[in-house]
Amino acid sequence: MESILVFLGALSRLIPHPPNFTAISAVALYGVSKIPDKKRALLVPLLAMLLSDAIMEGMYRMGIWAFPGFHSGMWYVYGAFAVVAMIGFWIRSQFSYGRLAIGTLCASVSFFVITNFGVWLSGWYGYTVEGLVACYVAAIPFFRNQVIGDVLFVALFFGGDYVLRQVALKKQSA
Repeated sequence: MESILVFLGALSRLIPHPPNFTAISAVALYGVSKIPDKKRALLVPLLAMLLSDAIMEGMYRMGIWAFPGFHSGMWYVYGAFAVVAMIGFWIRSQFSYGRLAIGTLCASVSFFVITNFGVWLSGWYGYTVEGLVACYVAAIPFFRNQVIGDVLFVALFFGGDYVLRQVALKKQSA
């Protein structure tokens, strides 16, 4: 299962998509809830990121991708997805669809806060409170995409899992 999740997460970053509209948060939340070994579960979204970043870096160097896969802000992105996985552990501790909904929104918010703080620290907006506010305001369209993508992909992963389990139960009882 881990390999499939890594592949799906990486693929979601490599196919054309709106910025921040990927399955990585869903991969993190789903993987953490379904993979018994916590260390392996935590590695799944990070490996999906590393795989897709390596592919993007290679394509960038060949001149067929617009931006590098490896960049100075990637540590904030990877750290943000590690936080998303930690949110998944909270969901896993007492799974409910309410926790899943809250956790999904917390995943989007934490990613937004962490990665854009990293952008601000890079100096693009100046090292002032006004620059910090401008950085977060400029990132609002990315946040919208993040929330929509997170909600959609979490629904697909968890909903698909639910449907498959129901089908398996029906086959067993037949």
